[in-house]
Amino acid sequence: MKEEKQSFGNKKVLAVTACPTGIAHTYMAADALKAKAKEMGIDIKVETNGSSGVKNELTQQEIDEAVAIIVAADKQVEMDRFDGKYVIQVPVADAIRKPEQLIDRALKQDAPIYRASGGNRSYAPKERTGFYKHLMNGVSNMLPFVVGGGILIAISFIFGIKAFDPNDPSFHPIAKALMDIGGGSAFALMIPVLAGFIAMSIADRPGFAPGMVGGFMAANGGAGFLGGLIAGFLAGYLVVGLKKWFSRLPQSLEGIKPVLLYPLFGILLTGLIMMYIVIDPVKALNEGMKTWLENMGTGNLVLLGLILGGMMAVDMGGPINKAAFTFGIAMIDAGNYAPHAAIMAGGMVPPLGLALATTLFKKKFTKAEREAGKTCYIMGASFITEGAIPFAAADPGRVIPSIIVGSAIAGALTMVFGIGLPAPHGGIFVIPIVKGNPFLYVLAILVGSLVTALMVGLWKKEVKE
Repeated sequence: MKEEKQSFGNKKVLAVTACPTGIAHTYMAADALKAKAKEMGIDIKVETNGSSGVKNELTQQEIDEAVAIIVAADKQVEMDRFDGKYVIQVPVADAIRKPEQLIDRALKQDAPIYRASGGNRSYAPKERTGFYKHLMNGVSNMLPFVVGGGILIAISFIFGIKAFDPNDPSFHPIAKALMDIGGGSAFALMIPVLAGFIAMSIADRPGFAPGMVGGFMAANGGAGFLGGLIAGFLAGYLVVGLKKWFSRLPQSLEGIKPVLLYPLFGILLTGLIMMYIVIDPVKALNEGMKTWLENMGTGNLVLLGLILGGMMAVDMGGPINKAAFTFGIAMIDAGNYAPHAAIMAGGMVPPLGLALATTLFKKKFTKAEREAGKTCYIMGASFITEGAIPFAAADPGRVIPSIIVGSAIAGALTMVFGIGLPAPHGGIFVIPIVKGNPFLYVLAILVGSLVTALMVGLWKKEVKE
């Protein structure tokens, strides 16, 4: 679709947006930049690196003509094409919260000139390096397996919790097919894919095979999700070490490194360390954690739900939100479904609560915010917490405490009601297959949303347009 463009002194700004999951932040950042650029009369084009691939890709001619490039990303994007250009590198949330500041910086060329390395063609922003970047690269690539496989497993439970077992009286062939596809195939690939892409983020392509093998060993050895995390980082840094070690070899052997030396020694060393050092202790830790969660009293479970629910609202898709979400997936993998029920409820409340606030307290929101509130109903119902970000950015002092309280209450109530969620994502579409009473689960989400709406509505002052 052709974008609307306005000129501003013949200066053209380009941007690239990308978030770890490629679902919400990516497109919200792009929309914020385009809206602000239109308001300022700036000619802009934004490339999105979303879950379905690169859209609106920047051409070399556009890059050559641009005054500067804004890269708002929390995952790897192709950067070598920007060699010699002024490049502003920031987390994706910055483009949502302060697009005008970024565009002003681009117009003033207030950024360093990017110099390509000539090797790896994909880099993440300087502000998002290290553990978080590597973890999110693994999580974002693992997510389709988790969501697709997890929902198929959950649907199989409709026929009966044991309906996939041929030896159970409730056996149903459709339930078995769903379980084989979702659990036996998609979910089985979850941990190897997580480990493989973490290792690839650290060591580029040579880290992928050792990471996959280490993750496969963790999954089959009972080390689970935590073992997969360790395998990914272990394989990645081992290959980085191998690269330095093999750099001493003659130039004539350069061609055999990626096809022979890195996979051979990377897989061997990762496999040996996983087999003899990592798997057994991590397996014991997983069993201990599972037993601890199963034996927690009601009070402790409510506290856990309170914390996990609140974490989902603290940064709405950022590192704290993703830490809670990742923990929930690990618990699903371990067979404990209660934590993720609190996590999804906590993640649905912020956009739903703010949507409800714009409906109940119309005079306290601008027309644009009321329109955004309608979209938040859909985003909240779909478990896209990021829908709350524009409201939080506009009024953080009132909005953020309100959504944290509402989300924490929703998370605690799911524990009180004894709800379990076998699917890692899906929003309202997976509520019918929760373990426990689905109506009580909906009640927990609605109560949390109402608390958020009332807090925001009572706190905010009326606006005059």
